[in-house]
Amino acid sequence: MRPLFTSPLTVEMVTVSLHNLPERLEGCRIVQLSDFHYDGQRLSPRLLQQAIAQVNELAPDLIALTGDYVTNDPAPIFELADCLGQLKSRYGTIAVLGNHDNITLGGRYTILRSLQQVGIRTLWNDMAFPLGDELPVVGLADFWSRDFCAARQVLDALPSSHPRLVLSHNPDSAEFLTPWRVDLQLSGHTHGGQIVLPGLGPAPALSQALRLSVLARLPVGLPHRKRHCLKIIRHWEWTSGLHRVGRNQLYVNRGLGSYAPGRVRCPPEVTVLKLVRA
Repeated sequence: MRPLFTSPLTVEMVTVSLHNLPERLEGCRIVQLSDFHYDGQRLSPRLLQQAIAQVNELAPDLIALTGDYVTNDPAPIFELADCLGQLKSRYGTIAVLGNHDNITLGGRYTILRSLQQVGIRTLWNDMAFPLGDELPVVGLADFWSRDFCAARQVLDALPSSHPRLVLSHNPDSAEFLTPWRVDLQLSGHTHGGQIVLPGLGPAPALSQALRLSVLARLPVGLPHRKRHCLKIIRHWEWTSGLHRVGRNQLYVNRGLGSYAPGRVRCPPEVTVLKLVRA
């Protein structure tokens, strides 16, 4: 494990109102974990076990995992999957993959199989009904993958009268999904910016804004550099927490893993989302 700055694990309690939520699901609690980057360098086994123990103590109705289980090499997924198989909830665990899980096709299938072998239902442009037919859970392909364009077929297949929970690793996908009903989208990817400056917000957002400002003053013909500045995420205003995107709702989890130099004023997160009827 690299010596990275971090903070104690936090539990964020969030209440989300959903229209047409079935009465029997009033108060349903969903726990979200994201962005493990389990590779022996970016997430300590101690923090991972602490997060798993915290989730099990909460005894949620459903657990949602929103991607980036590894960083590059898929091999650590075998050990991580065994750990994630310890998670306990009333209706099981649903997962999607992130961009780091989709670097190679073989790696993607390795991660999918490993999670499914420990009982974690992993979705790639598919849906499941752990909470019943009245509240489907949709799991989308990673936003940067070619398969993400098929998300429209999955969402078109759902009755518009039904609320739905959507798992999509990259919060930028929320902009693409605005034509469809998405009562609650769960995402990760941003790590919360990792370094949050008092009064200024996430350091990457500030850095990106400054670079784009400089590029805007340069002669035309540099679009590739501008795209590079936007590579991680375009909508830094959705770095963490609950947001309204058009008529839809988006929650972004800060994740557990870290890149160097680590986390400052941006602690790793377990999220508890309580569903209530609007």
